[in-house]
Amino acid sequence: MSTNFTFKQWLRSGAPWIWLNAAAVTVSLALLVGLIGLIASRGLAHFWVSDVYTFNYGEQGKVARYSGEIIRQQLTDTEQLRSAGFDIDSNEKKINQTLVKIGNRDLYGLDFKWFIEQKISDFERPKNIITIERLEWGNYYGFAEDIIINGQPKNFQHNQLEEKIQERLAHVEQLREKIRFIEKGEINRINYRLEKLRLKERQQVLNKKAIPAAIEKERLELQAQYQEQLVELNRLREEIESDQLMTKSIDGTILNIPFEQVVRVYLANTLSTTDKIGLYFDKVWEFLADEPREANTEGGVFPAIFGTVIMVLLMTVLVTPLGVITAIYLHEYANQGWLTKLVRIAVNNLAGIPSIVYGVFGLGFFVYVLGGNIDELFFSESLPAPTFGTPGLLWASLTLALLTLPVVIVSTEEGLSRIPHSLRDASLALGATQAESLRRVILPIASPAIITGLILAIARAAGEVAPLMLVGVVKLAPTLAVDANFPFLHLDRKLMHLGFHIYDVGFQSPNVEAARPLVYATAFLLISIIVILNLSAVMLRNRLRDKYKILD
Repeated sequence: MSTNFTFKQWLRSGAPWIWLNAAAVTVSLALLVGLIGLIASRGLAHFWVSDVYTFNYGEQGKVARYSGEIIRQQLTDTEQLRSAGFDIDSNEKKINQTLVKIGNRDLYGLDFKWFIEQKISDFERPKNIITIERLEWGNYYGFAEDIIINGQPKNFQHNQLEEKIQERLAHVEQLREKIRFIEKGEINRINYRLEKLRLKERQQVLNKKAIPAAIEKERLELQAQYQEQLVELNRLREEIESDQLMTKSIDGTILNIPFEQVVRVYLANTLSTTDKIGLYFDKVWEFLADEPREANTEGGVFPAIFGTVIMVLLMTVLVTPLGVITAIYLHEYANQGWLTKLVRIAVNNLAGIPSIVYGVFGLGFFVYVLGGNIDELFFSESLPAPTFGTPGLLWASLTLALLTLPVVIVSTEEGLSRIPHSLRDASLALGATQAESLRRVILPIASPAIITGLILAIARAAGEVAPLMLVGVVKLAPTLAVDANFPFLHLDRKLMHLGFHIYDVGFQSPNVEAARPLVYATAFLLISIIVILNLSAVMLRNRLRDKYKILD
């Protein structure tokens, strides 16, 4: 009897619920850390340099020679493999399969292939096999034979080839940088100015005014500059296209690879651990700083990083004043009657609306209504080609601002409600107006709560995908929203986003095996960016909280 009484007392004390909450938090943290660890390990492992193997595959005179990287192994049901077309002579229920990245997609038509382990023989790890990472057609595995310059083989000795290849790659990289500077710098600047001149001329025509001679003069100057840059560009292209690397695949096929298409060349099986670490960080930097290629399954994600960050920052600038002003009005100025309660209920319900609905609203109202009217009023010379009447950075940021507005309003109002009325009364008693009290007393103290709302808004906005597909995010954006052309920040341009990039690579890529590690790497990068943005906001909030400790 006493035991039951003690147990009931223990239940009533609330201790079991404290332990239950602690256990739930612990399990949640463990699952979160495990998930992030899984994403990080699978994503970051993609950049490590793997050894390259050669082997024979087949039996009874039908043997083919392959080379490549071992990706993974798995046990597969034998009957399932037979139904898939594999010729298997085995009584075992399950059999080992090996996935090999054989590369050489321009030779074989695919760069990943499954092999039955029992048909693999003569497994070797040759020291002289090279890995060539290319701009197109994926990796190439084979043997370097010679270097061709201006159509003529140089007949280098094999012990000289590696050094000569690296020298040519360094030279080609310099040419590639010059070409990139001309294409994305000078020619882009000239084309931008020519387009502005064309619009000025059309505006004069629409206004039935004479076209100033200065427009034609400036156009001729820009066209002359364009021709100069074009001549230099063609010269550099001819020079970069003249060098080729002669290679031989494992089956004896000779292939001449233009150095223009080569990213890097290395002997994977002879690299030391230090060399592999250096190459690893080189690949990670390429992933962070370069543009995507090969249907987004190769290269980097810098445009997506830039688009995600600039959109979140612009969303923050838009949502903060709107959310704070709304919360101030509801809490400080509005009569606390049924209408105000109804508005609060509506704000709370807005937080539960599916994000795709915001995307549809953004497309219908921001893009078609606001954007269309802006084009008619201020960009009539560009019509029928839309300027703001099409999805872009501004509309994507505004849509996210609407999406996260309820969070900021609720968080700010919670912060305002925690401030004692005595502080307001004291400020007013000292002669301050209500506006001065808000600006100098109430808002500074409520600033940690405002920052908390922004933290939640940033965390949600950075990971949203569905609405952005309708209002400005695309698979590949040709130019960034920020460049050297006035007005420098181009709110009408489309942008890339890490969340949409994950969706595109993971579900739209034709090369599933090549895309899989990039999905993990990009997801880990997105999580890292969200954590960095949130930590920055948390640090600011903590500083403000330490500064205004009056509530403690």
